[in-house]
Amino acid sequence: MTADQLADAFPSIERIEDDDLRASVREAWATAMAENGIDSLESLPWYPPAQRKLDLPDETFVAHVRDVVAGALALGEMLIEHRDADLDLDRLLAGALVHDVSKLYEFDGMESTRIEELLGHPYYGVYVTAAAGLPVEVTHMVLSHTSRTAVEPATLEAVVLRRADEAAAAAIRWEATDDLREV
Repeated sequence: MTADQLADAFPSIERIEDDDLRASVREAWATAMAENGIDSLESLPWYPPAQRKLDLPDETFVAHVRDVVAGALALGEMLIEHRDADLDLDRLLAGALVHDVSKLYEFDGMESTRIEELLGHPYYGVYVTAAAGLPVEVTHMVLSHTSRTAVEPATLEAVVLRRADEAAAAAIRWEATDDLREV
């Protein structure tokens, strides 16, 4: 995978100002794609178990990550502007971009892999992001972005990412119901 291919899927990667951080995000994606024989992220499904349950076959991984990035940046920028929050937008953006990198290992198309069956989401992402040289704060964001782990967000960036991911996933589920308490 080239830098241009990743920028096509996730144009916001270019907003990461720290060159080393941007390179580590690229490394995480390049490794995950190479290790799973994936040439393009564009056709990957969002989250196969929910898509089957809710009959949402057309939801894509790339669209979800883009939604999470947009939501996280909007919320992060608002907190900086209105609350003078000490929030690192570069780290927030990096975390949002790689928060679901483990899904490349968890699913083969719409089918679960042994990694998904035995580890679940997002544990393998911790390994991938750490191996790519991402800071522990970003790896923490990956681990704590979902309630599927017992790890609660410890930083403001991690909280913002978790809320953005929850809202983006809820928006997808909303397409299948008029009451989110049911799904």
